[in-house]
Amino acid sequence: MTKRVIAVFTGNRAEYGLQFPILRAIDRHPDLDYRLIVSGAHLDANFGRTLEEIRADGFRVHAEVKIEMDAESLFSTAQAIGSGIIEISKALDEIRPDMMVVYADRFEGLAAVIASSQMNIPTAHIEGGDLTEGGALDDSVRHAMTKLSHLHFTTNQQASNRILAMGEEAWRVHTVGFPAIDLISDGKFASPTEIAQRLGLDLKRPIVLFTQHSVTTEFNQSVNQLQPSLDALEQLAADGVQAILTYPNNDAGGRQIVERLESFAAQKIPNTQVHRSLGRHTYHGVLALAKDPSCRVACMGNSSSGLKETPAFQCPTVNIGSRQAGRLRGANVVDADYNADQIIRALQQCLFDATFRDLCRKAENPYWLGDAGPKVAQVLADVALDTNLIRKRMTLRGEVRDGWFQ
Repeated sequence: MTKRVIAVFTGNRAEYGLQFPILRAIDRHPDLDYRLIVSGAHLDANFGRTLEEIRADGFRVHAEVKIEMDAESLFSTAQAIGSGIIEISKALDEIRPDMMVVYADRFEGLAAVIASSQMNIPTAHIEGGDLTEGGALDDSVRHAMTKLSHLHFTTNQQASNRILAMGEEAWRVHTVGFPAIDLISDGKFASPTEIAQRLGLDLKRPIVLFTQHSVTTEFNQSVNQLQPSLDALEQLAADGVQAILTYPNNDAGGRQIVERLESFAAQKIPNTQVHRSLGRHTYHGVLALAKDPSCRVACMGNSSSGLKETPAFQCPTVNIGSRQAGRLRGANVVDADYNADQIIRALQQCLFDATFRDLCRKAENPYWLGDAGPKVAQVLADVALDTNLIRKRMTLRGEVRDGWFQ
């Protein structure tokens, strides 16, 4: 039996970390073979050049697609989508896959979905149906990717329900859970000893892991929105809290954040350190410290990982600003505005409030289903590759009965 060739597209570090279990499951499936297309920030030294992390994981990279992006304006984002479509379509024309897998809501992913769907390549979209109503363009991009795709793999039932409400046929929608849970369940992350040695941390003292991205509809405010977080971390660092800061995504406004982080790092403030990228192994290892009640660890910023990955580690989280508004979350999340005093109070709750920390260890994880990777791989192996898969139908009839009627 000839194996199905599955093209897998990845455009940045966070997305790849979430895709890893799916890529691994495809690689292990007897009826599937992967072709990995790497693009975006993976190839940009300014954002850590995380292509090397992919190779270190043992995966072969079949195509490197360079997308020019200066991370300074929405004009450059629009240009990047256009060039991405052209370059990704070239890679797909060479690979000739049976199917394509694309993740989440990034502009690079939108380019990939446009290219594959317009080439009649059955396209599977991971993590559709989510909500982030906080001023980013993510919702619009994510829902557009859903409507262009042919199969949908969601992290939770609410997301599946939203996709069904968009008129997608039920057989196309699969609720598989959050893929990163597979790795977390396997314990595939750095040990406390590794973390202490690599990052020079004292595990007896509080630790904050910080990542703040730009809000794309407010990208010109990115540095102003970042500054209260830096002020809060500097004040807490003076009291002995250890702060690990990482670079943002390469979105519009990202370059300004990077420049401010570099300036912050140049101050050499005691108890603070700035990294382009920690890598999934180390990043999850820091979060995993929270499982030990004697370790006081908190995640901070506006990354989706603060809401989706931290519950699996029982790690308290301070979610800053509007970027993740509307996203499904657990009881371990505390919200704060772009205000240093609010952020400090929220971090003090996460690090020093015994009652809240105990709640985080007991809170239900809304994304915990398990085995997402193998579930996705099995559907990709079993689904019929015929005209029914490509020829999408709208399930909503559009009848009018006193207004809107489903």
